[in-house]
Amino acid sequence: MSEKLATLKKEENLSILTLDDGKANVFSPEMSQQINECLDDVPTEEGCLIITGREGMFSAGFDLKTIQGGDMKLIQNMTINGFKLLSRIFAFPRPVIAACSGHGIALGTFLLCCCDYRIGVKGDFMLGANEMRTNMVIPLPILELIKFRVAQSHKYRAVLGAEMYTLENAIDAGLMDEVVESDNLMKVALEKAKDLSTMGHPAYSMTKQLYIAETHKKIDDAINELDS
Repeated sequence: MSEKLATLKKEENLSILTLDDGKANVFSPEMSQQINECLDDVPTEEGCLIITGREGMFSAGFDLKTIQGGDMKLIQNMTINGFKLLSRIFAFPRPVIAACSGHGIALGTFLLCCCDYRIGVKGDFMLGANEMRTNMVIPLPILELIKFRVAQSHKYRAVLGAEMYTLENAIDAGLMDEVVESDNLMKVALEKAKDLSTMGHPAYSMTKQLYIAETHKKIDDAINELDS
């Protein structure tokens, strides 16, 4: 595993956050902490944020080794901090673009739901919430996020049916906005970021806050209840 799991690079007023643990880009406690530290350095009054992964893998969700370890306090801290991180990205005051570089499973899919515009790559990659197939209950903060972003016609299929989507099919499901050749992913993401970075401040952040207010409150209330 790489010592640095999340890195931040800046190009003018664009911030590029790259996740790379050398494997499945799981949201371990260390990964969530490093992402939060990177977000602390992203401007909130100008520019645009791009979140991407390693080649072939955006994120496979929470760290299964931590879950299988059986330490309930560690598991709870990992999940609560992961949910808080998603809430932070969901409500980030500047535009957030996901450059989905490959598979996005479970929390990887939920991270896509937090981003304002999602660009994926063509190929044999899958997205989806597989919790029903692994006998796991999807907690309320995540259900609220899914209900907000997934297309109405796919809600039962995506959640209770645990349907896995190709990145191309994920567009119809509301999990993806555009799919490009892998060689063009960052080029297209940067072009989109430059466009969205022109959104004015504070008009963009105020409108975004109003637009997501009801769902964001439900997410944070559910997180607080789980954390109590």
